[in-house]
Amino acid sequence: MADIPQWWMRGDWFDVCSCDIACPCEFAQPPTNNQCEGVLAYHVREGVYGDVQLDGLNVLGVAHFEGNIWAGQAKVALGLFIDERAGEPQRQALQMVFSGQAGGFMANFAKLIGEVRGIEFVPISFAVADDLAYWRAEIPGRVMAAAEALTGPMTPPGKRVQLLNPPGSEVGPGQVATWGKTTKNQVDAYGFHWDWAGKSSKHIPFDWKGPV
Repeated sequence: MADIPQWWMRGDWFDVCSCDIACPCEFAQPPTNNQCEGVLAYHVREGVYGDVQLDGLNVLGVAHFEGNIWAGQAKVALGLFIDERAGEPQRQALQMVFSGQAGGFMANFAKLIGEVRGIEFVPISFAVADDLAYWRAEIPGRVMAAAEALTGPMTPPGKRVQLLNPPGSEVGPGQVATWGKTTKNQVDAYGFHWDWAGKSSKHIPFDWKGPV
């Protein structure tokens, strides 16, 4: 880590997946039907890698695995997309962070990855409602991921269904997961092809730093 500068980033993460609501993976349990197909979307609200600004950039992954990844029973097959708006220093910084090479939480998460099918630089749109009523991301013609906040007859108006300290948080410990229902989970990329809707989704903020 001697060559890695100090860095930090904060932002929004969400997924849409093939698990039933509520996704068992968030509770560190095996996924529905013991397999999961999903999209992981990240938006950096603000961050720096050394002197490289990362504000406003997006990263998106498409992933498949079988078994309980938190129990060491599975490895994830992953294809990664990075925001084409990123300049070369930003691209290098994002690759270092999201590959785990720059330390921080993603260094631990990278241990769950068994296969990386590729990295591409593409246009990525990303939106999260200020009140967490919805979240969505898209790569035209390749990936569409969208969800609406979960609600029901016992949910107070304007309130969200949330989980404190989820044991299977994909962005690190101590966060709050807001549950949603998938409206779009369509992928045609890296050899993955699926179209799930009506399944689980959750939004979790992330706050990372490294290289420690």
